[in-house]
Amino acid sequence: MSKQVEQADAAGPYVLPEQLRVGLYVHLDLSWTEHPFTFSSFKIKTQDQIATIQSLGLKRIRYVPDKSDGPPLAPPPANAPQTKTSLIPPPPKEDEQALSNKRERLQKLSAQRAKASACEKQLVNAAKSVKSMAQGLFTHPEEVKETARLLVEGIASSMLVEADVSIQLMADRVGHEDVYHHALNVALLSMMLAKELKAPAQTVQQVGIAALFHDIGEAEIPPRILKSTDPLSKAELSLYHQHPEYGVKIGQKMGLPPDVLQVIAQHHERVDGSGYPANLRAAQMSLLSRIVSLVNAYDELCNPHNLAKALTPHEALSTLFSQHRAQFDPLALSTFVRCMGVYPPGTIVVLSNGATGLVVSQNTTKPLRPVVLIYDPAVPKEEAILVDLETEPDVSVTKAMRPQQLSPEALAYLSPRKRTTYFFDSEK
Repeated sequence: MSKQVEQADAAGPYVLPEQLRVGLYVHLDLSWTEHPFTFSSFKIKTQDQIATIQSLGLKRIRYVPDKSDGPPLAPPPANAPQTKTSLIPPPPKEDEQALSNKRERLQKLSAQRAKASACEKQLVNAAKSVKSMAQGLFTHPEEVKETARLLVEGIASSMLVEADVSIQLMADRVGHEDVYHHALNVALLSMMLAKELKAPAQTVQQVGIAALFHDIGEAEIPPRILKSTDPLSKAELSLYHQHPEYGVKIGQKMGLPPDVLQVIAQHHERVDGSGYPANLRAAQMSLLSRIVSLVNAYDELCNPHNLAKALTPHEALSTLFSQHRAQFDPLALSTFVRCMGVYPPGTIVVLSNGATGLVVSQNTTKPLRPVVLIYDPAVPKEEAILVDLETEPDVSVTKAMRPQQLSPEALAYLSPRKRTTYFFDSEK
């Protein structure tokens, strides 16, 4: 017996095509392009699906007893003569069209990957701009302000003319320079949230500028404190808590507008008075400050200095909503959860058909129907299937998982990001 067959047998059991029945969970040992189904593993729901599987030419079909509603049909007697009634039925006429549609989807997937690549290039360029801003804060303040204005205008010009904003998860290979990506994450998500809160275009741009500069006061904090992965001492924490005030002084020297300075001062305040440095409450905080305060808290949970303490995007949202909701503007928080989706980009999910995947994109107007990268060992990793749940009404997300819960094979295949970096798709 060949090694390939041994591996297949180890993954069994198998049934004959004649033993298929509705409720059986099967896996098709074929290339994804050789069958018309969206997934290679699924539970049979109709007789038409049985006819399609029987037409694929497989001599036996792998099934999963634990995921099936019941046992397969009994096999035909070994000596039973083959009659016309026992011949494999012809496939439904719709299958040819389904295969054609799948080939079209492959072309779309290729285009989608090209778009993601272009999106990553935009992120790299944006991060370079933020890096140059950080390096020129004290020496070229006018150039820094102009760079920030152009960057935010570029994002806003696309974001504000589109009804839907598609938030994309970026690959780790473009996730270096963590401090700059934090500023970009907060700016992008703050602008998205302001847009969804129906803020005027000028306010959306203003919150983007404010978010880019919200942490400029950290330039006055020693790196050993900023990069520490251990708990800070009382004195160190007291010094770190002054970075909003330092940021205001730097911003004043740069000539930043009052609304931006207010956000820099208040981005660690909380609407219940539990924040710092001034223990302000909601009425004392600007709308822009309440937005940036929330988004900054979310990104810090996803991307802490100590990555061992990082929460998944799903956990971060759940934590903000279940444990800290009193600290944030209620409308901003509920709108943010709706926009990011219950399962934000970067979340490992299990689908209702048993498939496992990584959420890579979220449409702000369809939070329960994200785009998911599917783990399928039969498909090469570089050709991994992207399923838009908006086009798959019979499939939904059932739960989230931590990366540690994945098998080593699935973990290597899906490659969950160590740091969660976002950008957005500006080409609809």
